[in-house]
Amino acid sequence: MSDENVKNVDNVKAQMRKGILEYCILSILSRGDSYAPQIIAELKQADMIVVEGTLYPLLARQKNQGLLGYRWEESPQGPPRKYYMITDRGREVLGQLDSAWDEMVEQIKIIRYEKN
Repeated sequence: MSDENVKNVDNVKAQMRKGILEYCILSILSRGDSYAPQIIAELKQADMIVVEGTLYPLLARQKNQGLLGYRWEESPQGPPRKYYMITDRGREVLGQLDSAWDEMVEQIKIIRYEKN
């Protein structure tokens, strides 16, 4: 594969990841409250590589949409930590995104594997 094709594939993969990060954040927080460095670590562990500069605007947008809330907690080391939690509205949206994801996976399977 040429360098240009590799670059194009990498671009598409990056755009796909970027498009589902908000879904991933809601999914992570649906399992329990968390603070940004933990969320980043979980996303990195799943190879959904993000940097803090990418995550914080998404958290702020989801908070402004009423999908997340937060609280401050004292930290045993360093300054207080801002813990994010999913709201009832966030759980509703996550349920809708779960359905949309399942539907999209099925649509892609049809496109990729079905023959007329």
